[in-house]
Amino acid sequence: MRELTVVAEQVLAPVPGGTGRYTAELLRALAETAPDGWRVGGVVARHADVGAARIPGVAGPRTLPVPRRVLTELWRRGLPWWPGGDAVHAPTPLAPPRAPRGRTLSVTVHDTVPWTHPDTLTPRGVAWHRAAITTALHRADAVVVPTRTVADDLARHVSGPAPVRVVGHGTTTWPEPDPARAARPDLPERYVLAIGTVEPRKGIDALIRATAAVDGAALVLAGQPGWGGLDPRRIAADAGLPPERLRVLGALPDAALVSVLRGASVLAVPSLAEGFGLPVLEAMAEGVPVVHSDAPALVEVAGGAGRCVPRGDEDALAAALREVLTDRDLAAALGRAGRGRARAFTWRAAAETIWRLHTSSRD
Repeated sequence: MRELTVVAEQVLAPVPGGTGRYTAELLRALAETAPDGWRVGGVVARHADVGAARIPGVAGPRTLPVPRRVLTELWRRGLPWWPGGDAVHAPTPLAPPRAPRGRTLSVTVHDTVPWTHPDTLTPRGVAWHRAAITTALHRADAVVVPTRTVADDLARHVSGPAPVRVVGHGTTTWPEPDPARAARPDLPERYVLAIGTVEPRKGIDALIRATAAVDGAALVLAGQPGWGGLDPRRIAADAGLPPERLRVLGALPDAALVSVLRGASVLAVPSLAEGFGLPVLEAMAEGVPVVHSDAPALVEVAGGAGRCVPRGDEDALAAALREVLTDRDLAAALGRAGRGRARAFTWRAAAETIWRLHTSSRD
């Protein structure tokens, strides 16, 4: 039995973000689509608790004898420490620098922010991601990107012999609702929702100020604090958004998050830069209208099924939110269009493409 080993480390990161969601969903789909003679296994660095990396149908996770920071540094320095298996897929650029002879390595690169918007990352983050992505392009058997936008940006900023394959995400696998539990927090009847790490790149400051300009609009933020020290409550106070019109929920378990998503009047995604923008797809699959920025990857994923506004244009963002919140026919039309668009993306299709990267050379 051959094994595709998946580096599941992002699931255990302090702030897993969208790449953590991607890792977990892709692991499930890879296990469900494994070709005859193959199985999927997970591998992680040493942690006190690896429970979050246990995925049904996936062997392990096998635990390496070093913590994440040490593993990251070893691979950064080029140590060809193979984490096991006949093939490895790294769902983030945290990956071994090369594959031993007879084995294959693929790496997912989610965005080109280290080159296009370096000011939205820490200097250390910029340096590490640039080096890791460059290494993947030169030494991996294939590099996977979520959109044509990322593929084109990579070609402009860095190159290498590894083929680049566009493999989109899928719609999120939510847990079955439990009617015995009230998963959804106490929220306003109608609200604007933003999902994602609270950090400068996500445009949260602009969204708060835009919401303040929409009479009566309430804003709900669902996501862990990231780097950059953004304080949503202080920004809201400075913008004149009353405290009762802002709810900062932090990270939510999936059962609560899907309830909050389904109850939203509109999802706002005003990011400065994205590689895919999974919340756009999550909202569209649930029939929630989407207002998003003109970041190219968001435009590509939305496919015209959302309302698009220029990045950083708070007046345009406020106008779009106001229109969706007050025009029920428009909101319903966007919801229908979104559902149709979301059907074009599945984790099964993503997994099958990644399997082909590793099995085609062995046929």
